[in-house]
This record gives sequence, structure tokens and C-alpha cells, in this order.
Amino acid sequence: MKRLKSRSVACALAGAILTGLLAGSAATASGAATVSTLPTLTLTMTGHSVAVGGTPVSGAVNVASTVSGEKQAEPTLLYLKPGATFAQAFAAAESHHGDPNYIDPYGAIVFDAFAPKGTSTAQTMLLEPGSYVALDTINNNPAKWSYTQFTVAPSAAPAALPVPNSTVKAIEFGFRGPSTLRDGTVVRFENAGFLVHMVDALQVKNVASARALTAVLLAGQDRKAQKLVTGFGSFMGPMSPGGVQQFVLHAKPGVYVLACFMDTQDGREHTELGMERTIRVVR
Repeated sequence: MKRLKSRSVACALAGAILTGLLAGSAATASGAATVSTLPTLTLTMTGHSVAVGGTPVSGAVNVASTVSGEKQAEPTLLYLKPGATFAQAFAAAESHHGDPNYIDPYGAIVFDAFAPKGTSTAQTMLLEPGSYVALDTINNNPAKWSYTQFTVAPSAAPAALPVPNSTVKAIEFGFRGPSTLRDGTVVRFENAGFLVHMVDALQVKNVASARALTAVLLAGQDRKAQKLVTGFGSFMGPMSPGGVQQFVLHAKPGVYVLACFMDTQDGREHTELGMERTIRVVR
């Protein structure tokens, strides 16, 4: 469902530098309920298949992703509206050059995270009971995505997400939130806009490099951007409006530029419309 050009830009950046910079782990917010109190949805990905287990219920859940057979996976959860099918949602996006905004009549992307080999966890909200699809969208070719459909049962007492230490929101066209994030704390990422957005994190040497990177991204010069980036990670993959996920941040201290590489209908990336923000990660 992702616009292929958007993912290829991000993948090119990741391929040009060291990956594995960021990883989610079991999140526990200070003064909030611990992860063990949340129902756990398990996703097992082998590079060829996706299996769903655990307790798929509505409300807040802990998503535990186990990856083998590939260096990294991208677990993605798609909610299907009543009466809609995965085939309809997929065809709607593909008929518009992979633009996930066109799945709206049929469903919504409610979770999209990068998961390294092994087991990692993050939290999200499954607000509606009903039909869902779990996919591994790490490959830029949708024909090679593994997926499976599953059902989320209504919870008699839906859990709430633990309160995060910090919140970053994606909007049209920018980011709202603190300019400093602390490593080892719970950070929530939300799509608070009306379009599908992602939150990639591009590490640079210093603030001057961040300014230079922002300038070339605004100009649509992605090749020049690659030369300025020293590390790459994804805080939030493409998510539909209202999507939220959070995890304990594990990132190298330093300067980062947050960026959204989704495309507008006229083919411009959101970065060309000002969707960058310089932040610092500190210990």
C-alpha cells in the first residue's frame, strides 16, 4: 500500500549507511501501567510468512515482533472496514501508483514499525474489533510482501496506552513535539494529520549538517541528502490518520532530522513541502 517511490528513497538512504540504528523494545512509562498489563499481539515473520498469535483484542496492545530468516522486517497492521476486503484495499492503492491514502474507503494502516532480527516490541491501539491484515512490508516490491488476515475481538474493558514521556506528531506538513528526546524513555509517535505520514530519522554530524540536509530535502535533491546522512532509522512507518505507536527509544545520542518521504498527488515528497524537523537525542 505504500507509495513505492517514497519507500525507495528511504531504503536508498538506509542502504547507503549503517542500519539498525534504532530499535523499539518493551515500553514502560514512568508512573504508568507496565507493558505486562497490556494484551500482547505476537507477529512472527520469516521473510516468507507472517503468523499472528497472542491476544488480538481491541484497545491498547503490546506488539511483539519476532523476526528470523531476514535481517529486518517491517510489521504492518491494516484494519479493514466492515464489508471491505484486503483485495479492495490493495487494488485501490495500486491503481494510484501505490498511494496508501486511497485505501481510506476500505481501511487504515494502524501500525508500521521496523523490527530487527530477534524479538522487539512496541505498543499501539487497535481501536476497532473486526478484520485485520498483518503484513511484512520490508521489501519494496508489494508482490513479495508476506501477509495473513486475522480477527480482533472486542474487549470488555479495552486497555489504554501507558502515558509516554514524550510525544511527536506528524501533521501537514511538519512535526510537532519536543526538540530533544531522551534515549531510554517512552516516546509516542502519532499521525495527527489528514494524510498518510511516516517519521524517518536521519542522523547527521551536527546542527550545520542538519540545516544543509533540510535545504537539499526541501529542494528535492535526495542524492545530495545521502551524502549528509550518517545514520538512518524509522520511528514510524507510513500510518493512516489517527495512527499511534510508542516504544522505548534506543538511538545513538546526536543530531537528527525527522523526515516524511510520502508523496503528494502531484508527485512531490512531503519533505519538499517542509516536512523536516531537527531534534537531538540525549542520554
